[in-house]
Formats: sequence, C-alpha cells, structure tokens
Amino acid sequence: MSRDVDVVVIGAGQAGLSTAWALQRQGFVPHEDFVVLDAGGRPGGAWQHRWPSMTLSGTHRVHDLPGLPFTADSAAKARDAVPAYFADYERRFDLPVLRPVEVQAVHRAPGGYRVETDSGEWRTRALVNATGTWTAPFVPRYPGQELFRGRQLHTVDYRGAAEFAGQHVVVVGGGASAVQLLGEISRVTTTTWVTRRPPVWREGPFGEEQGRAAVALVEQAVREGRSPGSVVGVTGLVVTPWVRDALDRGALERLPMFTRLTADGVAWDDGRFVRADVVLWATGFRASVRHLAPLRLRSAGGGIRLEGTHVAGEPTIHLVGYGPSASTIGANRAGRSAARDLRRLLRPRSAAA
Repeated sequence: MSRDVDVVVIGAGQAGLSTAWALQRQGFVPHEDFVVLDAGGRPGGAWQHRWPSMTLSGTHRVHDLPGLPFTADSAAKARDAVPAYFADYERRFDLPVLRPVEVQAVHRAPGGYRVETDSGEWRTRALVNATGTWTAPFVPRYPGQELFRGRQLHTVDYRGAAEFAGQHVVVVGGGASAVQLLGEISRVTTTTWVTRRPPVWREGPFGEEQGRAAVALVEQAVREGRSPGSVVGVTGLVVTPWVRDALDRGALERLPMFTRLTADGVAWDDGRFVRADVVLWATGFRASVRHLAPLRLRSAGGGIRLEGTHVAGEPTIHLVGYGPSASTIGANRAGRSAARDLRRLLRPRSAAA
C-alpha cells in the first residue's frame, strides 16, 4: 500500500463508497492510486449509530449504492441492515477502505496535500471529503443550560424511549428526527415539544418537484458560501402513518421556543414554565469538516463555497455529501461527478482518450 496516492477519500458512508466506486470506474487503481480512510471500526458510516428502534420504514429512503441493489425488508432495523449492505458493497467491489483511521488534519503540501491521521500520514494530489454530519451534533446555547439539574442529550445519544419512563421530556427541534422521537417517547411518558417556527405539515408523498426545489435552495446557499440550511423549511414534515398516529394522540402539539432553562425546567418571558426531567436536543448537525480547518476553506458567510462538488477556486478539493449532496441519492450523483472531474484534472491524457 502506497502512502503517496492521487486521491484520498475521507469517510466510508454513502458518499465515500459511491465516490470510491466511481474512481475505480474512472481508472484509478485501489490502494495504488486512491484510498478511503474511515474512522469507524466497522462498515456502516453513521447508520451503525442510529437508535435501535429506527426501522428502514421510519427513515428517509436509502437509495441503492451504484452497482448493487439494496434489498432489505422495510421492517429491518436501520442500524443493522444498512451497515450489512455497506460491508457487502465494500467486499463486492474490493474498495480500498482502511479503518479505523481517524483524520486529524489536512495541510497543503508541495503538489497537493498532507493528510495527518492517528495511523500516520498520507500524501495526495487531491482530496474528497465525505465525512457527513453525524460526528458534529449541534446544540444551540440558551441561558441557564448550566443550571439545569436534569439530563440533557442530543439525538446522537438517544437509545430508546423506555429509559425516560416516568420523566417529563422536553424535545427541542422542528425536524423529522424530533417528530419521530416524540412519537416514540410520548407512548411511555409525558412530553413537551418546542420549536423556533411552527411546523409545516405535508400531506401526501414528497415528489420530484419538491425535491428539486429543496436541493436548489441548498445549492444556492453553498454557491454563496453560506452554511447549508435544513431542507425541512422547504419540504415540510411529511405526514406518514406513524406521524398521523402521533398527531391524533396530541403528541405533536407545539410550543414556541423557550427563553431559558432553569434548575428544574424551561421558562418563557411571558411567565410560562414547564417542569422537565430531560431536555432532548433534536437540533440537527453541522458538516463534519473540522479536520479541514488548516486549509482555510470557509468563506465570510460561514460555509464553504462550492462550484459543483469542488471548493470554489480549489479544483482538487471535493466535498461529497455536503450541502445539496447530503442525501443518499445526492451523494451517489456527487461521487460520480467528483470522480469524473478528478480524472480530467489528474489524468488529462486518459480523459481525452
């Protein structure tokens, strides 16, 4: 195995695996020309960390990786079915995934980049970052958080509703995860839901037109160097059968965002108070790109400005699974695009042929 390669791919989730597959198809030789560095101890990306009660029917659709259909039953646990599929995919296409390898920092170097990891250094002519968001949970700051005597946790810490029995749980966040967790937790105990904006419910299926509109807004944000926002504001919350059940039970009656936390609950400036044993922050994630900080890629708008999949003005740095490609189908398309661009850039004679 060479530690001098043409391309280093960071991350082996949907984005990293689809990019690795595409690089092979573009003529890059595994281990010799490119490697995939994955921090996880086993295949599966973020899926291996999902809560046990999440089934495939309760997730956004998991699209096939290129070249291998995903055929798991909709009742299967996501944390088992998707990692098994990813493991099969890595074996089937003999992808050069090295794990566990944690990338600590990426620096510019003559002719490319120096990738520092806990397993040594790699030198590369080009970089594809496919690290997703799961390792960068976001918890907003509110006055009194340090005073609250109950438990505070984020979606990444959730393991199941049973542990909250007999406690009052305040769920914070307006996304699909918050709605799903409320549906589960409200079956075993009392809950309060708070969001910054009133939820917008969407009856019926989410179609291609709505999907294109959501992606277009995110694409505009990354072109302008702003942080990609949540697509829920565009798509609304889809009323699935389990959401309908929670609505009918009154579990999804929402309050506006509280002003502060107290020792034993949450409070509003108008005098309202809700006692709480637990505050569950279902407040989303940020892109996991801290290791790219030495490259100084962030714009004044707080995000990383992209042109297609590569950083604006940096054709050898691609972000797959970021912004408009932060979905399973979007990652597939972005991986193919990045691989084609890198072949044209790094192997112009081959591309011309």
